[in-house]
Amino acid sequence: MSDRSRHRAWQRMLSGRRLDIIDPSPLDVEIADIAHGLARVARWNGQTRGQEIFSVAQHALLVEALFSAAEPEPPRREKLAALLHDGPEYVIGDLISPFKAAVGGDYRRIETRLMRAIHIRFGLPPDLAPELTKRIKAADRLSAFMEATALAGFAEGEARRLFGEPRLSTRRFAGFLEPMRPGDAEARFLARFAELDGP
Repeated sequence: MSDRSRHRAWQRMLSGRRLDIIDPSPLDVEIADIAHGLARVARWNGQTRGQEIFSVAQHALLVEALFSAAEPEPPRREKLAALLHDGPEYVIGDLISPFKAAVGGDYRRIETRLMRAIHIRFGLPPDLAPELTKRIKAADRLSAFMEATALAGFAEGEARRLFGEPRLSTRRFAGFLEPMRPGDAEARFLARFAELDGP
């Protein structure tokens, strides 16, 4: 990146932190900022049914619930990693996967740096083990299937082609798919974080 693009690479957070988005410090990462931001970022570029947006915070709660439903039940720190899997989107937004692939390069590097800072801030390894990443990604794909068919207008056959065949019954997770007000999504995300991050 040029020196010119480095002139202002930070964002002021409501917590008062000044987060450098290009070179983030874990010391400038606050869970209140993450929850507030994710609750106001729309999944599917806002192309979902309902009076409220379906936010990245709600998606994160669904992914963590799907991940935690595995047998045997995952350890609490792994559940926390699942909850935070889209953490960087509190400052860089939620690009749909085809656009992420098209942008590539700098976007991926910035996303990775932010993810590492978030992990370090909350006591997780900077880079998760490949096996754990794979399991979180499987829950993420299942969540995408559920959101696509329930909220984003996809036919089931189309969603299966794009996101894979569901490997567990999704009916018991239907409550996670009800779009909610940002303040409510923020509160639920913070409450679940407190359960997973506590002693």
